[in-house]
Amino acid sequence: MTTSEQTLIAPGSWTLDAAHSSVNFTVKHLGISKVRGRFNRFETAFVVDNDGQAAIEATVYFDSFDTGNEFRDNHVRSADILDVANLPHLTFRVPEAVKIAEEFEVTGEATIGGVTKPVTLDVEWGGVQVFPNDGKKHAGFNATGTIKRSDFNVAPGLPVAMLSDKIAIELDIQLVEPEA
Repeated sequence: MTTSEQTLIAPGSWTLDAAHSSVNFTVKHLGISKVRGRFNRFETAFVVDNDGQAAIEATVYFDSFDTGNEFRDNHVRSADILDVANLPHLTFRVPEAVKIAEEFEVTGEATIGGVTKPVTLDVEWGGVQVFPNDGKKHAGFNATGTIKRSDFNVAPGLPVAMLSDKIAIELDIQLVEPEA
């Protein structure tokens, strides 16, 4: 994407296109294999100013944890691991507006329960395209990073040999242009 293409990112509040977005994770189990899954419910605020900088906030709801295995998913949502009754979501807030570029880093504050830690995401901007179904411009990006469950006191009694401390996250986000 060239600088002239970046100017196509209209100022205003872009809305999440949830049908074309996903919040995914990968975690090692028993140190021998990876379990992949997603969170089916999340929201974001993405507001672009006149200089092409974006204010970013997001919330991921832990009750939407999904690996495709109902037994495992219910166990992970329990007090043994995610404890969704007491830790219902993760919030991510970027304290300073971010300049959108082809590739960039976003460092924000992730909060689970009462614990807030910095998290950095590597972002690849996909650009802007008109979606034929609605005639509106859609913008997209992919972001990857890692969080440590121990940083947020998630499943503190679970040994790392059982479930790795590091959790890889990948976001595929598509946004719809602001209303005129």
